Amino acid sequence: MPKLALITGSGKRRLGNAVAFALAERGFDIALHYNRSAAEAKNSVGELKKFGVRVETYQADLADENQIARLFAGVEKDFGRLDVLVTAAAIWESKPLEQVTADDVRRHFEINALGTFLCCQRAGEIMVRQPEGGAIVTIGDWATARPYPHYAAYFPSKGAIPAITRTFAVELARRNPAIRVNCILPGPVMVPEDLAEHEVKGAVAGTLLKRLGKPENIAQAVAFFVENDYVTGVCLPVDGGRTIG
Repeated sequence: MPKLALITGSGKRRLGNAVAFALAERGFDIALHYNRSAAEAKNSVGELKKFGVRVETYQADLADENQIARLFAGVEKDFGRLDVLVTAAAIWESKPLEQVTADDVRRHFEINALGTFLCCQRAGEIMVRQPEGGAIVTIGDWATARPYPHYAAYFPSKGAIPAITRTFAVELARRNPAIRVNCILPGPVMVPEDLAEHEVKGAVAGTLLKRLGKPENIAQAVAFFVENDYVTGVCLPVDGGRTIG
């Protein structure tokens, strides 16, 4: 029976979409999640099916726990299993600190942190019933250790991801030792579209490899975590050496 991967935030051509293509190429059926990117998700379906895999799309606002529950219930109903979850859905909004509101912070936490937590929880409920368990890969951000300006609502929400990862690695392994939970901390692999040229150059200069990465670099790291069955609770920077540069 083909294995199934659910990738949140995979409708648009961003990190999650690259992960979906990498896993489809490896023979995984794909559950493609989106919130507002219905057209982009539909376009991806045809391309993903060229790998000979089954692809279904699911809409859900990950700030709403009821919609998350509906998402996972739909995936389990359609496929009867869940082997991989990748939590790539996120928001990041640039705003000067003085303009950041409580609602800004709350919205980032609801989607980036709480949304990740609830998706891991729902995936875990399915995976614990499977003898073969499963793999969960969360997506954090290397820069939570060295934040840059104008993303004060974003970074705290992403800073929670490593703790969520380690928590679920411990909790789910106690229930089924075949479940592994790991985290990827991307560096400058897909810089914001509104980032000024001098900021892009600064991001590149801060890496040891002196170049931007690609979404495919994150997809390769996801594939490693999915395929290596003796790694769990790990947070892996994929940042061209930016963390220590």
